[in-house]
Amino acid sequence: MLTGVVKQVRYARYLVNENSTTVLTGLGVAGVITTAYLTGRASFKAVKVLEREEENHEEFAEEFTNLLKVRAVWRLYVPPVLLGATTIISIIAANRLASRKIAALAIASGISDRALQEYKERVVEKFGENKARDIQDEIAQKRVEGESINNEVIVLGGEVLCFDLHSGRYFHSTHEAIKRAENKINHELVHFSPASLSEFYDELGVQATTYSDMVGWDVGTQVEVKISTVMSPDSRPCLAIDFSPYPVYDYNRPHYGP
Repeated sequence: MLTGVVKQVRYARYLVNENSTTVLTGLGVAGVITTAYLTGRASFKAVKVLEREEENHEEFAEEFTNLLKVRAVWRLYVPPVLLGATTIISIIAANRLASRKIAALAIASGISDRALQEYKERVVEKFGENKARDIQDEIAQKRVEGESINNEVIVLGGEVLCFDLHSGRYFHSTHEAIKRAENKINHELVHFSPASLSEFYDELGVQATTYSDMVGWDVGTQVEVKISTVMSPDSRPCLAIDFSPYPVYDYNRPHYGP
């Protein structure tokens, strides 16, 4: 019996930890609404209290100062003030937890990227450039086969169907345009300017995403766009593109403004 209770407590603690940001945000929202309601109710009661106190001090109106008014109604505002303070604490805590989770994801992303790069280098060392290229093409073909051609296709006026392995989107472009975008990104990196994945998409005329705004490459990195020739699910020739190294969260993104 005790073991079952302990398991339930641990599971409850796990759920709270996993959803702490959501819970705190919900408390913050509820706190704002409730604080507004309690403040309105307190103000309504305060008006009646002050009217009654003014009648009692009618003969000595000059003695009913602002200080006396505050003393007469301050207790009414204790609940909304306390709830408002709790709401502020909940919002701040939710923001801090979210920041920690994002930082942890950035670290995990960096570790995974480094591990993947080491794995790719090992494949090249073990099997050679040609075999590694064949493996890359096979992986790209499997990825493309797993994505329906009915997904969004971004038409740019080019003649070749392309598939971005990183975002899972189809678009039309050319091999030359992709290489120009690669060269532009590397030009920025060489000239000491970090580059986001969104900037690469902009060069191709492909719409950026929230994710692509958050990831990119640091100065000193050289980006290689891996292009594989594959067949789309409807049997059309398709260029599948990938990146080496992958864009990462913890790159030194530029900050604009003061």
